[in-house]
Amino acid sequence: MAQGFDPVAATAAYLAQLPPALHDKAKAYTQGGHWLLLWGTLVAILVAWIVLRTGVLVRVRSAVERGKPRLWLAVAAVVVVDGVIELVLSLPWDAYAHWWRERLYGLTSRPFGGWLSEHLTANLIGIVPTIVLAAILYWLVRRAPRTWWLWGGVLAGVGSLVLSLLSPVLLEPIFNTYTPAPPGPVRDEVVAMAKQVGVPHDKILIYNGSKQSNRYTANVAGVGATARVAMSDVMFKKDADLAEVRGVVGHEMGHYVHGHIYWLALAYGLMALVSFLIVDRTFGLVLRWTGAKGVRGLADPAGLPVVSIILAVVTLIGTPVQNSVTRAVEADADRFSLTHFNEPDGLAKALVKTIEYRYDSPSRLEEIIFYDHPSVRARVLRCMQWKATHPKSAP
Repeated sequence: MAQGFDPVAATAAYLAQLPPALHDKAKAYTQGGHWLLLWGTLVAILVAWIVLRTGVLVRVRSAVERGKPRLWLAVAAVVVVDGVIELVLSLPWDAYAHWWRERLYGLTSRPFGGWLSEHLTANLIGIVPTIVLAAILYWLVRRAPRTWWLWGGVLAGVGSLVLSLLSPVLLEPIFNTYTPAPPGPVRDEVVAMAKQVGVPHDKILIYNGSKQSNRYTANVAGVGATARVAMSDVMFKKDADLAEVRGVVGHEMGHYVHGHIYWLALAYGLMALVSFLIVDRTFGLVLRWTGAKGVRGLADPAGLPVVSIILAVVTLIGTPVQNSVTRAVEADADRFSLTHFNEPDGLAKALVKTIEYRYDSPSRLEEIIFYDHPSVRARVLRCMQWKATHPKSAP
């Protein structure tokens, strides 16, 4: 250990770089976001209940069945009608939770029209894959009524991987402009890092993330030929130096090298499997509670809002499990960055800049339940502990 260096004191010094008022604001934003999970679930349940009580999906399904019955056509019609109604009914809540509140805390600068346009576009794009997945699931329910939930979990995991493969190519360019990092020290350094750890180095990109958010962030996406590392322009607007870039991009490369996308797809598939099993066992009970008429059972697409209600509750209850999985992945990516690029101060400086949207010092229980990343305090402390035991060689 470096003589005279105290990791705890160094961590406190990093966190003290931000004024108390900013820490208080971050705490209010973060803990208020915990309540959004509950209220968002209640809104989803209310909207689905309204759709069920109107009987509109039963009428849509019956109208389709007057011709030659085709399951996929009934599913498509139900998904489109249900999606439009739920989009309209949920719009006030979505605008509050994802735009107004972000503006209130200074985390976005875009006008309402910009947010609304992207929100509608995302929902429109989502209709096609939703129809495909729903049609396959309802086919499974009819063909394998006892084990559909098992195959549904496999489908969810595979679907997650397919989405990860296609997203950088087909989806993300719709919302942002991705350009190669310009020639210079940053690009040279990132390319050298990529070659060092076997990451494709021909797709080091910068995107206009400030269009949506003022958050300091970077990400890795894609699988195989579609893999790329992208840094938001916010990083550079907030004066990221080369050490920060090394620390942050090293973290993102850790996701790629360690195949986290596959582990997350596996975890998602397992969680979906459990969720579908619960749907299978509770559908009839929840249908009776809603008082909906005309839904013939789980295999009836008109019962889609019942499935939505169950999944909303299961997702809320399963939040700690999902967050624990992603926290483990994020901690592993931090270790990768430190191990391969040894930039504890660079990573720590970058982490401090994320405090504005992720309070740094939650209780242990709060972190387990609500945090999908380890707390900033814990992450900076690990950086400082690494620094204490792995001092850089003098030039």
